[in-house]
Amino acid sequence: MDIRCPISPQSTRFLDRLRSFIRLRGLAYKTEKTYVFWIKRFIRFHGRKHPESMGTAEVEAFLSHLVLQANVSVATQRVALNALIFLYREFLGTPLENLEYEAAKKPKRLPVVFSPDEARRVIDNLKGEFKLVAMLIYGAGLRINEALRLRVKDVDFGMQQLIVCEGKLTRPFRIPSCSVVFGGYECG
Repeated sequence: MDIRCPISPQSTRFLDRLRSFIRLRGLAYKTEKTYVFWIKRFIRFHGRKHPESMGTAEVEAFLSHLVLQANVSVATQRVALNALIFLYREFLGTPLENLEYEAAKKPKRLPVVFSPDEARRVIDNLKGEFKLVAMLIYGAGLRINEALRLRVKDVDFGMQQLIVCEGKLTRPFRIPSCSVVFGGYECG
């Protein structure tokens, strides 16, 4: 599990001030890490120039570079754009005007889905905690982070259910009659 590193309130470093600003806004730690990653990448792309000395033209060049040279997906480009908009509009107080950049246009692909038999064969070849996590993901329909954050106290053996506390939903939810924990692969 990731733990936020402490930041000195007297720090004058740009990224420390940005992290403090993000934390004061109450954004998730994953959002903080993602925004800082893309802002660092933006700064490095422009030869470590300070973001205050850059503007719309540099943001457009960076976003176009992501598509043309780095070959990123639409979603990745959008995350980078959101990080830079946050940086300029919220943190620096200078909104970006009329951005014109090369937008990613990759065709959407259908996801590859295992048949139940293929999934069972993959799970049967796993061992230990890897097998348990795969069973939870497949049998209970958990996301990877939800499965990895489960604790013993989240398994209710009496009611045969899982209680997921730190999932995508803001409140805990229950997965009833989950035979995955009790020997099967499918959730009833």
